Amino acid sequence: MTELTRWFDSRRTPFELIERLFEGDAGQGAAIKVEEVRDGDSLVVRAELPGIDPEKDVDVNVSEGALHISAHREEKSEEKSKGSYRSEFRYGSFSRTLPLPDGATADSVTASYKDGVLEVRVPVPTTPPTPPSSKIQVTRG
Repeated sequence: MTELTRWFDSRRTPFELIERLFEGDAGQGAAIKVEEVRDGDSLVVRAELPGIDPEKDVDVNVSEGALHISAHREEKSEEKSKGSYRSEFRYGSFSRTLPLPDGATADSVTASYKDGVLEVRVPVPTTPPTPPSSKIQVTRG
């Protein structure tokens, strides 16, 4: 049941649900596996990204109320011995977009990488900002 409620999180739009399906969130695919946890006044997102160089292969940004994580991996190994040659390679691009809670901004967002796990901390205000209201003139007719 928890998996079902996670899929229909009220912060996600129908478009994001479809995007998650095609990103492979329900199974295999090029989506980054993540864990979202609320730690006090911060949203903590941990992403599995083993075997990458975080300084050159990872991009983390916040825009339009969402956290975007993308990464690229290239690995190649060669074994040469008398009369034989073996080569293997693995490469790919991975991405994930997560909606942020109301009021979260790019201010003070931090990211760190340790032991194959990227951790992004997003401060979340305790009271989300109230959207501005405006009076609409009603006319006869």
